Amino acid sequence: MDFKDAIKQLADRVEKLKENIQTEEATKNAFIMPFINALGYDVFNPLEVIPEMTCDIGTKKGEKIDYAIMKDEQPILLIECKHWKQDLNIHDNQLLRYFNVSKAKFGLLTNGIIYRFYTDLKEPNIMDDKPFLEVDITDLRDNQIEELKKFHKSYFDIDNILSSASELKYMGELKAIIQNEFSNPSADFVKMFATKVYEGRMLQNVVDQFTPLVKRAISSHINDIINERLKGALTVSDAKPEAQQVKEEPVSDAQKEVQPESKIVTTEEELDAYRIIQAICRQKVDVSRIAYRDAQTYFSVLLDDNNRKPICRMYFNTGTKYVATIDENKKDVKHPIESLDDLFQFTEDYYNTIDMYESKE
Repeated sequence: MDFKDAIKQLADRVEKLKENIQTEEATKNAFIMPFINALGYDVFNPLEVIPEMTCDIGTKKGEKIDYAIMKDEQPILLIECKHWKQDLNIHDNQLLRYFNVSKAKFGLLTNGIIYRFYTDLKEPNIMDDKPFLEVDITDLRDNQIEELKKFHKSYFDIDNILSSASELKYMGELKAIIQNEFSNPSADFVKMFATKVYEGRMLQNVVDQFTPLVKRAISSHINDIINERLKGALTVSDAKPEAQQVKEEPVSDAQKEVQPESKIVTTEEELDAYRIIQAICRQKVDVSRIAYRDAQTYFSVLLDDNNRKPICRMYFNTGTKYVATIDENKKDVKHPIESLDDLFQFTEDYYNTIDMYESKE
């Protein structure tokens, strides 16, 4: 099993077991020790992993770090563990104290779900107050897996990790700022754009006027980018996908006479909606697993061509068009839409539904 598969397997384990984990010690055994193993270290070999390693801090003797990963008889990564329900924001000072008296270059604070990696980018031998890498193991991205892989025993290289740590740290902070500005534009952010199109004085009432305009412009631009990227993914023929074409058998004249005419008509708009959902969900599962079936009252997009696994349903045969997402009880939750572009608004709902089916297999 390669590293990526091992980490994803651990992510599935966390999702299934976390509600049954009641203590910090159980969190270590069920989540954190398997994570250390996934990094290639033998948790039962004291030459590689030392549990409860002593870190004397000034006059405080006998202070212990939960785990220290070793290399050449020196600690290279200190790991401080908490119960999976605990907020890590109130525990980073403890790791900081251990880090400052250790020769380790990296510190890890984790509750078995969130993993925060620290180093000393600002001042040598003083742990930074913010992590350079934070990973939610239940919401992994491929680029994050690649960063975690750098801590694997087979690939561990201090210089290699440090070379990307600074970039990761500032990229993370910049992304948080951008996300906040896009959601709730600050006055300075609004002014930066408003002054490009408005020649008058930038009084408070003008800023108030432009704030919702800037927010809408950003949202519209992001949608345009998504639509442009999906155009390549939507170059599908007008015919039904090959996997869903049904081979027609010869029908006798007698059979033709008794067969009622089908009332199901699959419209081009429904097929376009299917292609959009297919393109969105290909980020989650292989595109070949996304299928559709039409009915008289609705059009279903399914996982694995299984009627018991609807990802969403389209109700386009009514005055108001609806897309129905699927809740945890597999019930429809209808949302009115004005155009097919509105289907992008429910991306997380499609992903959550797929995760629900996958977790039950």
